[in-house]
Amino acid sequence: MAPDFPLLRFEEVSKWYGPVLALNQVCWEFSGGIVGLVGANGAGKSTFLRLAAGQIRPTLGSVTVAGREAWDWRSRRLIGYCPAADAFFYDLTGREFVYVMARLCGFSARQAHKATAAVLERLHMTTFAHRPIYGYSRGMRQKVKLAQALVHQPPLLILDEPLAGIDPLGRHELIQLFRELHQQGHALLISSHELEALEQLTDSVLILSQGRVAAAGTIRDIRAQLQAWPITVRIDVDAPRQLARHLIEWSEVLAIEWPAAASPQHFPSSSPFTTDTLLVRICNPAVFFTRLTQLLAQGHWNVRHLEPLDESAHALLGYLISGDMFSSKMVNGL
Repeated sequence: MAPDFPLLRFEEVSKWYGPVLALNQVCWEFSGGIVGLVGANGAGKSTFLRLAAGQIRPTLGSVTVAGREAWDWRSRRLIGYCPAADAFFYDLTGREFVYVMARLCGFSARQAHKATAAVLERLHMTTFAHRPIYGYSRGMRQKVKLAQALVHQPPLLILDEPLAGIDPLGRHELIQLFRELHQQGHALLISSHELEALEQLTDSVLILSQGRVAAAGTIRDIRAQLQAWPITVRIDVDAPRQLARHLIEWSEVLAIEWPAAASPQHFPSSSPFTTDTLLVRICNPAVFFTRLTQLLAQGHWNVRHLEPLDESAHALLGYLISGDMFSSKMVNGL
């Protein structure tokens, strides 16, 4: 690897498919750890990963791996790419397929056999390795794709939906494997719709929206930069109507909902909310919680529960993709 260069760098990268702009002036650097790549369908995630893996070239800008163009053969030795789509020689067995890929990486026959056996054992695929790939389940095909990406032990792993089609036990095993690979010095760029799984692995995310980088960093850092982003806070209080009348005057409060009042005769006993629950949609949470603390200290409010409901990658992604903002205050059931 070339010294003093990030492992992966995008510099003013745009990619056109005919009249369709898939990526638009993307700038981003990655030197290590685990980063989750998230975004809605059509956001440009697969294009981003294919550019990073050297599968395609940018229309404008440059993509480099350790200082060299991503499609340079020396760069590709540093990359393990697990695509979302299947691309097999289906008549080959799993072992044969991974062996062929190891040979294409430049391994001798002996090295390829040894590396293939090791990676298949690590992925618990040894029992099924003699079977033709056409008879594999979706989860088994995912593991074979991951095996060929790992067989040459690259420093950078680019994984496009690696958990798709994996059963819960297999998902747990792969999450553990990704953690081990990180501890062993591998850098992982993982695209996934399994946001809960990504949050188990890392809180560092790269969020794409309409071909642009909407946000990058830890979820907490991104939240700090997006004070205007609305979040929902649950408040269980003895006098919900009276508290709501105070809160609705605050500029940080965008909407208030009282679920029980909205449908008093159909409020289910199994609901996670109580008859005294308020759902308060706010922006600028630091200011809101300071004011709320002062208000509660001045009155005789009996608050039994106080909790932000959407402090997660799901909520952050939904906000950045949809840009859903409340244009006016609303009060439901009051």
